[in-house]
Parts: sequence; structure tokens; C-alpha cells
Amino acid sequence: MGFKTISHSNKPIRMHKACVSPDFSHKTVIINDYWEYVDMWLRRRKENEAIVYWNQAKHFYTASLNIPNAAAPLTLYYTYLNAVKALLTVKKIDFKDLHGATGDLSQGKTNLKNEIITFHPSGVLASLSGYFGDSINKSAHSLKDLLYNLCFIHRCFTLTYKTDYQDLFIPVSNPRFVLMDRSNKAWFCGELAQPYSSMRTVKKIECVGFERDLGVADTFTVRKKKRFDWFRSGGARKNNFDNLTIYHRNLRRDVHYIVGPKTLWYIKRSDCKHGINRHPLPIMLASMHRLSELARYRPTLLSRHFELDQNWLLSEFIRCSPQEFIDQIACEMTNQDFMFRGHRGKQ
Repeated sequence: MGFKTISHSNKPIRMHKACVSPDFSHKTVIINDYWEYVDMWLRRRKENEAIVYWNQAKHFYTASLNIPNAAAPLTLYYTYLNAVKALLTVKKIDFKDLHGATGDLSQGKTNLKNEIITFHPSGVLASLSGYFGDSINKSAHSLKDLLYNLCFIHRCFTLTYKTDYQDLFIPVSNPRFVLMDRSNKAWFCGELAQPYSSMRTVKKIECVGFERDLGVADTFTVRKKKRFDWFRSGGARKNNFDNLTIYHRNLRRDVHYIVGPKTLWYIKRSDCKHGINRHPLPIMLASMHRLSELARYRPTLLSRHFELDQNWLLSEFIRCSPQEFIDQIACEMTNQDFMFRGHRGKQ
């Protein structure tokens, strides 16, 4: 029995960057600048409080462009904090005016594994975590482990730490939703490229409910075992997008992306020792919070971090996380998908 990609208005429906309430019917927004588009979007909806937070985020981001990595966490953290407040305000989610995170250096040498960040059950970080369905109970993670759980610096991480940490993210191309012939059952699938196209890789992602699709001969395709209903006709069609949204929201806990000329998608394993079951936005916010604390109160300690082997990893996080963070916030806030002008191609 065959299957085909599900579509809307004769256009294939593919993975969406927004997790909670993606608008699958909206065209991809081609932009030059997130800040201008989201500002326009907020003004059209008269989201006056969110506009203030969004513009504050923009001002801090602009300031961060002209300062070195040792100081940039200060302005970048307030970029992220205000962008999150804009998101929570638009989504009508209450938040206490607390950071929701604290950091401390445990006993031992200067090392990212000894930088401990505690997630608290109240504050902006807790509200952001709750929005994505993450736990808001008090918990602590090392900065090293938090950075390990971000796919956009994962290659840098595994090159920096070549032992003890497994590959956490498996690249998947052509991610899509397909519908079985003569059935209302649909599911997510994608293709594994070399050198990942093997049953050894499939074994690594079985923990998050994936299996190889043996019905596809020309590519090494994996699929999510869990299905959802997508109706071709009848009154039940009105529930199609609701069914897809719920399915997609759960799927996106295991499928992450990197911003680029085309969106790169990855399946995140759940069987790795240092894996953390949190959305990347709270992880980035908490990580930058700790670096901003060091920049403010212990600049000599931060300087020592930059003198060690993790210098490249920290620099990559500081340089690369702003685009990843703001892209995810913009998509989540507007429920839309973004692509930079001049870049087209299949996701």
C-alpha cells in the first residue's frame, strides 16, 4: 500500500518552525529583517506592551554587535529576556518579573561542567518552559550539558569534547507528512543521508518512536510510528489541522532545526546520558543568563573560560545563538515560518 505527501491548496504541508500553534495554511514569510516584520505584525494587532519589549530586545541586540565575546553576553541576555517577554505577552501567559535562573560554580577547576545553572519554578524562564510543556520544577544542569543539547552548535561541541558525549542529533532531510492510500492515517517521515543511512542509526532513534519505512526502496526513509487522522472528505475534514497541530507539537519535542540558507532538521535522541528534555529556547536563555552573570560579576572567571579548550564552543554559542533564538521567537510569536530573501529550496 502506498502513500503521498499531504497538502493544502495544492501545496505540500511540511515541518513548521513554530511548535505550539503553527499556521500551516500561511505562506512562508520572506524577510530581510525579523525585527521590522515582527514590529509590523505587533502593531497591526495593537500589542502595545509587546512592542515595547520587542524594541528593547532589538536595541540590546544592536548593542551586542559591536562588543567582544567577553562582554556580549550582557546585552544578548537582555535581548533574549525581552524577546521572551514579548512572546509571553502576546500569548497572554503570566510571568513573574524574575529571571527564573541562577548560576554557581561548583567545586573544582574552571570548566563548563562545573558551571551549574538552576531552573527555578517561577520567573520568565519558568513561564517560557511551561509554554512549551517543559517541566517547571526546580532542576539544575551544567552549562556543558545545556550546550550539548543545542543542535546548532552540536558539531562544534563534539569536536571540542571528543569523548564521553554521544551524537545527540541525527540529520534528516525532506521531512514531510504523508497519508496512506485508501486510509485516513497519516504520519511524519524523512530521509537519512550517508553516513547515517543504516539500521545502526535507526536503533538510535527508536527511543523517540522512529522506525525504518521498509516500503520505500529508493531512499533510506524513517518514519514516526505514531499516526494522526487526516481526512480527504466529509465533515471530519474540519478537524484535520487540529489533528496535525497536536501531532506536530509532540513531534517537535524530538525534531529540531538549524536556521540557514535552507532549514536543516534533526531528530534528537532521548537515550543519551547527558540529554535534557527541554525546548532549545529555555536552554539558550538559561545558558546566556549564566554567561551574563559571569560577565557582570566574575569577568576574570569568564576570561579563564575563554582561555581553555572550550573557547571555540563558547564563541560559537555567543555568535550563532542570536539568529537561532530570534528566529524561534519570531516563528512562535506569529505562528508563521520565515525564510531570508534570496534563499529558496526544499526543507
